[in-house]
Amino acid sequence: MAPASGTPSATPVGVLATGSYLPSRVVSNDEVGYPAGVDGTWIEAKTGILTRRWAAADEATSDLAAHAARSACDAAGLDPAELDYLVVATSTPDQPQPPTACLVADLIGARRAAAFDLNAVCSGFVFGLATVSRLLGGGGYGLVIGADVYSRILDPTDRRTVVLFGDGAGAVVLGPAPAGHGVLDTRLVSDGGHHGLIEVPAGGSRMPASPATLAAGQHYFRMLGRDVRDYVAEHVPPMLRELIDATGLAPAGVDHFVPHQANGLMLADLAARVGLTGQVRLTVREYGNTGSASVPITLDKTVHGVGVRPGQTVLLTAFGGGMAMGAAMLRWSAGVPAQRAA
Repeated sequence: MAPASGTPSATPVGVLATGSYLPSRVVSNDEVGYPAGVDGTWIEAKTGILTRRWAAADEATSDLAAHAARSACDAAGLDPAELDYLVVATSTPDQPQPPTACLVADLIGARRAAAFDLNAVCSGFVFGLATVSRLLGGGGYGLVIGADVYSRILDPTDRRTVVLFGDGAGAVVLGPAPAGHGVLDTRLVSDGGHHGLIEVPAGGSRMPASPATLAAGQHYFRMLGRDVRDYVAEHVPPMLRELIDATGLAPAGVDHFVPHQANGLMLADLAARVGLTGQVRLTVREYGNTGSASVPITLDKTVHGVGVRPGQTVLLTAFGGGMAMGAAMLRWSAGVPAQRAA
């Protein structure tokens, strides 16, 4: 199982700006724990999560994504009409078709962008970042959004899942970067032999939604948590070590490690296995696991919290259903370049 890798393009492409959006409703451990038969103390001890945000009844994935998209474009000083590509990474689209990305493009006025969805579950944002950075090799601007509304597909009685997930969206604007900066290298891996570890069984062409599937709860998100944890512990650290080595760095040379916010205890173990404990950036305590949104949300909070200086290195990684894993090494460049692509 060889990972897809390599520098994204001949012309450097980097993150010009970030943005994020979290719904206003704060959901406590006690609120999610009671129907699942656990208390807040148990949830915090097992997951490191205290709260999460859930979307309002009138908010869909496209709404969250559009808020994050506008924030990122404003920060970049970029009119959405200038975007060449708009990708929404999600496994909770507004509807099976059209792509949620097209709805977002309409909401923000990205009238000339090629807009499409990408589903690699919780790895989707990193897959989207790698894809769009390659598409922009000849110049131009792209917007990659990770957005999910998992609260709509959770079984409120399943303590393995309902305590973990929140809703949210994060976005980055990609564009020209100075030489030696931007997306230095990426790794993308899919291991379809483990597709059964994370799934929503019903609602597709194999098992269309029906009264029977609803009665059996097959429209809910399912995860074999212990097996997922073991898979991540075995497979993600070697991928990260390979990427760090390929970019000529050592773990100590990584300034910011931004992982998928799956579970606080899992992340502590992962950071220790790769030697990145001091550089790991976390939002899981406040926002829980926001699916494909967790990496860009955490990146945005890092940019506006700890701060990311030009020239610093940022390692992103994610893992999720499929099983799919992705990682990207960035050398940070601040602001929109003075010379914009035609």
